[in-house]
Amino acid sequence: MPPIDRYGSDVLSGDWRAPKGGRSVDVAAEPGLVVEEVETGWVGAVVRVEKAGGMHVVHLEDRRGRTKAFPLGPGFLIDGKPVALTRPVAAAATALAAARQAQSRTASGSVAVHDARAKVASGSRIYVEGRHDAELVEKVWGDDLRIEGVVVEMMDGVDDLAGIIAQFQPGPGRRLGVLVDHLVPGTKESRIVEQARSLPGLADHVLVLGHPFVDVWQSVRPERLGWQQWPVIPRGTSWKHGICAALGWPHASQADIALAWKRILGRVRTYADLEPALLASVEELIDFVTAPTT
Repeated sequence: MPPIDRYGSDVLSGDWRAPKGGRSVDVAAEPGLVVEEVETGWVGAVVRVEKAGGMHVVHLEDRRGRTKAFPLGPGFLIDGKPVALTRPVAAAATALAAARQAQSRTASGSVAVHDARAKVASGSRIYVEGRHDAELVEKVWGDDLRIEGVVVEMMDGVDDLAGIIAQFQPGPGRRLGVLVDHLVPGTKESRIVEQARSLPGLADHVLVLGHPFVDVWQSVRPERLGWQQWPVIPRGTSWKHGICAALGWPHASQADIALAWKRILGRVRTYADLEPALLASVEELIDFVTAPTT
């Protein structure tokens, strides 16, 4: 008969970081994966995995942009279920595959044309409301637009859209595509666009489309920023300032807002990081201004 252990099992044996409530499942710590660290309750998206002090650690960025490192392994939750974070074993293979894919595709998903020189700018243009719209379009579709010789310009708002279109003087070989923020029924933007669309003789040379988001920031998928959804900002509050305040980001000055946008734009890698409503409008505008004229 085996001896009776009066004190039970060694309380120091096993992995003390393993969460209670079930056995951990191994999950690769891929960038963007959102997890909770059980000891501290820290919730964040995986930024990177690296070796430090003889051990591997995972860096998690919370919704306020703060980053904290934790030992790789058990001790994490995903949707309340225990997981053990592991190094992305296929990271090297994935990086190689991504590099090869990047060589054959642009950020918009188009087939890349290597060693191609940008075309001389055509007469056609795409107009967007502001700098942030232009920077986002450039990041995702810039390669395609340079190949086609299409320039993206800022309007600084759409209040005088009819006048902007008239000043452009669209016509054969000189098409204009316009991207409008927050183009939903009943808004000021929808009334302005309807007035512009009613201008005579422009149907074949002007296309005005939009997206439903209050600001182009919102067209970036929130998952890319480690969030489940974008914060809802009350009416009467400046949307960008309200977003920054809700996320705990500095927002006292225009420089703070610019830094917040750079932070968001930095998370955009390809078209897959954007909402379909924006993708559809931009792609249609590009097709319109690059279509051969008869």
